[in-house]
Amino acid sequence: MSIKTDQYNLPLISLYLNMTKTEIKLEIQKVLDNVPENVLHDVLDLLKQIQNQPSQSIGITHALRQILLEDQKLLEKLAK
Repeated sequence: MSIKTDQYNLPLISLYLNMTKTEIKLEIQKVLDNVPENVLHDVLDLLKQIQNQPSQSIGITHALRQILLEDQKLLEKLAK
């Protein structure tokens, strides 16, 4: 199965764009349930840093997406 990518070679996630805030939180929770504890600490730290930054000053969504995609293989290995 081939995954379509955008101009930055990042997977398209248009499916998530139509989700409600509650649905997104549920999906995040499902993923977090399968992540090792040490990664959870890093995710929590990152989210706390992001919540204190004005959204106009950084591209939060893109940066977080890029970080998670770049580390996807590492996260999968750690989850096993």
